[in-house]
Order: sequence, then C-alpha cells, then structure tokens
Amino acid sequence: MNSGPARTRLLVVTGLSGAGRSTALKALEDMGYEAVDNLPLSLLANLMGRGATSVPLAIGIDVRTRDFAVPSLVRALDDLTTGRPIELKLLFLDCDDDQLERRFTETRRRHPLAVERPVADGIRLERQRVWPLRDRTDLVIDTSSLTPGDLKRLLQGHFALGAGAGLTVAVTSFSYRYGLPRDADLVFDMRFLRNPHYVSALRPLSGRDRTVGTFIEADPDFAPRFGEMAAWLDQLLPRYEAEGKSYLTIAFGCTGGRHRSVYVAERLAARLVADGRRVALMHRDLDRPAEAGAHAAEPPAPPVKDIA
Repeated sequence: MNSGPARTRLLVVTGLSGAGRSTALKALEDMGYEAVDNLPLSLLANLMGRGATSVPLAIGIDVRTRDFAVPSLVRALDDLTTGRPIELKLLFLDCDDDQLERRFTETRRRHPLAVERPVADGIRLERQRVWPLRDRTDLVIDTSSLTPGDLKRLLQGHFALGAGAGLTVAVTSFSYRYGLPRDADLVFDMRFLRNPHYVSALRPLSGRDRTVGTFIEADPDFAPRFGEMAAWLDQLLPRYEAEGKSYLTIAFGCTGGRHRSVYVAERLAARLVADGRRVALMHRDLDRPAEAGAHAAEPPAPPVKDIA
C-alpha cells in the first residue's frame, strides 16, 4: 500500500538572543541536519518548496530575522505545512535575564534591540516581542545553567535522527541553592540522607567517589527508599512511553549538589542503562565552587567509624 510521500523534517529554532541558538544549530548540524540561520521569512517557502532537499532542516529565526514578528512567523509556518508532507517542530530557547546580560557583557556583543541602550532594555523588549511564540512551541529549553555539551545532549535526546522508538531518560543532580532544574519532569529530594559534607575526609570529594557512596549506602534509609523509587519508575516509564513522550528528565537535589544527589543520580543512571534504556547523565552544579556555611541549616550527620 502506498503510504504517500516521505515527510520532510523541519525544526525551527527560536527564542531569546543569547540563549544559545547558534550553539543549538551547530549541534543539530553535527547530528545531520542542514542548518540555516536568520533566513528571511519570505524565503521559507522557497527553501521547503518543490525540489527542496530531503535532508532534515534546522532553521534559526529570531528578532534579527527580516520581517520577524510572531503573527507573521506563525502564519508562514501554517501556510508552509498546510497540505504538505512536512513534519514541523518548533524549539524555543529561554534563559534568565541576568545570565543573558552576563553573556552579552562577557562577549562584548550588542543586543540586537539595544544598539544604543543598556543590554537589559533590549532583553526586556525582546522578551515582550517573542513571548507569545513560547506558547506555540513544541519544546522550551532553559539554557541558564546548561553548558554547550548539556544543550547538545538535550537536543540529541529530543531530535536525534534515525533514533529507535522509545524513551530517552535524562538523569541530573542539582543543588537546591541554585533552584530547581526548569526542564525537570520528576524531582526527588535527597536531603533526608546523612550528609557527607560533615565528614572532613569526604567533604572535598563528590558522589562519584567510592568512599562517599559507601557512606551514603550506610544510611539505613538509603536502600529501602532507593528500591521503592526504582520500582515506582519501573512502572511509570512505560506509561510515559505509551503516551508518546520521547524525553524525560529526572532530577535529584541536595543542599550542595556534590554528594548525595550526585551519587543517587549515578546509581539510577547505571540501573537504567543495565535495563537497556537510553540515558543521558548530567551533574548541573557539581563543578560550582563550594560556599562556606552552605549547610548551616542542615543537621550534621552522626559519626561513622569506618570512614577515616
């Protein structure tokens, strides 16, 4: 039976200037997409018209794009996909204002909407202009705390070409001092476990070190709680797959983001890989410098004799 013409894959990357659009397009190009940045909207139909390449396309569009306006972009995309075999996805890259301002300052770039004004004014104006588009997008990624490598892993999880069916699980650790990961689907608080921070021999180490893992495993609540969580996820993940979700982020938090959350994230990631799942493992705050007094509000762990 004829299934009709093959669908052309089109990914439109938009969002705030400085949020990582160029980095995203480079990553997508490495993944096999043909990347085009700042294409005028009037040329979009020509690019996707008769005789166009069958290679998946990633197109960057933002306020610098000629003829850019949210209504005109939405209209152009609707016209483009009506009656045509085009699989369209819209990605919106967001970022905290403070982080955006820092990026423009560090690179000495001018904001496209603040040529003769402070960067903060351009960021506010751009956010007002593009914000209505955020509700139209298929995926929003907040890059405030992401490295280029983190962003590339997220894009691979969501938009990899030729990937088999199934769910990719991103497992990340984080510090509550720096806020919840905005892309997290499930969040687990590990602050109920004894804290290695209060053992002088363990404080400079991380949850990746075996001695830290031994300390955490010695907590009588670790094994039963981890087992309950793993069993719950065994039942939950297939349900997400059945609903068509392709990417799920599970986040583990603790006070400093160095010991307990890192260890549990490593343990869960290893378990999921052993079960045959595709896993991306990240530690959002592991490389941040430790702050004095950061654990002052948390009771110290009782002494453990088998740790020197």
